[in-house]
Amino acid sequence: MSDILNEAVKALNEKMGGGGFDGSAKFEIESEGAIVIDGSGAHVSDDAADVTLSANADTFREILEGDLNATSAFMMGKLKVDGDMGMAMKLASVLA
Repeated sequence: MSDILNEAVKALNEKMGGGGFDGSAKFEIESEGAIVIDGSGAHVSDDAADVTLSANADTFREILEGDLNATSAFMMGKLKVDGDMGMAMKLASVLA
């Protein structure tokens, strides 16, 4: 498992305050792997989810660190969303 995925799981769980997410979302990080966020929190997985967000590692890191808004990344074409857009918007509020 890559350091990027390990760091991302830790950061996502901290942002959620140790709680889970009402629904499921998957982050596909190019050349690294995937992280799923669900009722049990964030974990490395490639399971199916309500929404899948795809980006490169740099974009994903910028979103996690708060340097780039997820909605802005989507509008600029740096973040692709496949699936339930409402769930993506809900997730964006968790990442803010």
